[in-house]
Amino acid sequence: MRVGRVEVAAEGAGGSITAVGGETRWVDDLVGVMRELEGERPRWVWGDGREFYPGVLKADLRVSRCHDLFLTEGLLLAAEGRFGEPRSVGAAYARLHGLPVPGERAGPVAGDQGTLFETASEAPPVPAAEMVAEVHADQLRRIAAREDPARFGLLVAAESAGGLIAAEMSHDGMPWRRDAHDALLTELLGPRPAHGMRPARLQHLADEVSAAFGRQVNPDSPQQIVKAFKTAGVTVPSTRSHVLKQVEHPAVAPLLAYKELARLFSFHGWVWADQWVHGDRFRPEYVVGGVVSGRWATSGGGALQIPKIMRRVVVADEGWSLVVADAAQLEPRVLAAMAGDRGLAHAAGEIDLYSALAQSFGGARDDAKLAMLSAMYGGTSGDASKLLALMRERFPRAYGFVEAAAKAGEDGKLVRSWLGRTSPPPSDSWRELVSTPEGTRAARDRGRFTRNFVVQATAAEWALAMMAVLRTRLPAPAHLVFFQHDEIIVHCPAPLGPEVAAVVHDAAVEATHLLFGSTPVRIPMETAIVSCYADAK
Repeated sequence: MRVGRVEVAAEGAGGSITAVGGETRWVDDLVGVMRELEGERPRWVWGDGREFYPGVLKADLRVSRCHDLFLTEGLLLAAEGRFGEPRSVGAAYARLHGLPVPGERAGPVAGDQGTLFETASEAPPVPAAEMVAEVHADQLRRIAAREDPARFGLLVAAESAGGLIAAEMSHDGMPWRRDAHDALLTELLGPRPAHGMRPARLQHLADEVSAAFGRQVNPDSPQQIVKAFKTAGVTVPSTRSHVLKQVEHPAVAPLLAYKELARLFSFHGWVWADQWVHGDRFRPEYVVGGVVSGRWATSGGGALQIPKIMRRVVVADEGWSLVVADAAQLEPRVLAAMAGDRGLAHAAGEIDLYSALAQSFGGARDDAKLAMLSAMYGGTSGDASKLLALMRERFPRAYGFVEAAAKAGEDGKLVRSWLGRTSPPPSDSWRELVSTPEGTRAARDRGRFTRNFVVQATAAEWALAMMAVLRTRLPAPAHLVFFQHDEIIVHCPAPLGPEVAAVVHDAAVEATHLLFGSTPVRIPMETAIVSCYADAK
């Protein structure tokens, strides 16, 4: 059996299973049957891995690969210019048959037994197995009809693998020493306060702010802060840190310190840890493709925004290590591979791309970095325009590649990543605005977005492909525990650290070949084997 379609029962552990081209059969122990068949490495097809796979993991089964209909439908809808339409199996089936389309649901509901679509009342009244089979067949037809079905098929496979990885990382959790976390918070903020009260350090800083203004001011209230500065003869447009740093006033220093510690208290304080850290494991909820470019987001836990100081509490288990790896200068290297620019590709074969570019420019490394980032992100301030001229001259194909994406965006067109992830279309209000004399800025803003989209989305695809390869090659019991854009962490027994680092390197090489074929571009993974995350930087 090369492919198996599965349906989750509304209650209990039973469900239906179908071999493609075969009959559907009901089994009382669905995960047990899946365990038996997993040795054949089938590609399991299910409606929404967010609802199904966590239960499989709790039953101590990890599947090798899958086709996630929910994630795939999102990719196909965007490619067809229908970004944002509901992606569930029920919605896809309804569109096929001209039925009312059920609305989107953000994710699994706590305690929900789960089906392959929103709820039984929202889904068309047909058996789930039939629905899954028909939607799967339709998706395969739509993939085959794409301009480059092989590339798009790789995107679908990578996105579905991402769904597996996200669920597994949430299930396993990242090592997070709760005692070290408590000690760090106490060091920075003072003892844990009573509910609704400020920690001692924050209260001390709040008192300093009020003393500097000569009256009681709540540092958590931007309106009060702006008014207090105005009373003191200082006009500030906002209370953002970069604005306050330009102000000469005795309240600025304690206010900046307060803002930094208050953010830590709010987003990674004791209450946060009570909710997200259990058994010395941090278990966030990842959202695969949660950003339009394909980057991940989180629906809880803030895993993609861990402050550097909190890395001190990410500590490997006794006798284990953390292998921390990040892709060096990923997006510029991806641009070199996509554009097929020989000069830039040659530079991207070096360990430090920016130093290699500086040699080509005949200038400083920082100038080369600014030129590259300006080309990708559309920067024009300061020396950027002069450096862009050098970029255009030395690397015309790379520069032309992102310029073409920017022009398409300014014209209201869609752009696509290397594998076919498609940008959202412009809104009706944008189209109305750009048709007026005041619309030039809106057009340029969209051009900057699409310029970066083609690079950032392809970088996200490379990261997914790399993790998908890595996941299948990690020696047991090593496992991925963290992913953020171009950085990963693997938790493994200490003796396996060097082997895991080598596997990470090989996965990066294979991902580059999978996406770009034969290319001189290298995307090295800088690795560190440490016992504490903070020691990796």
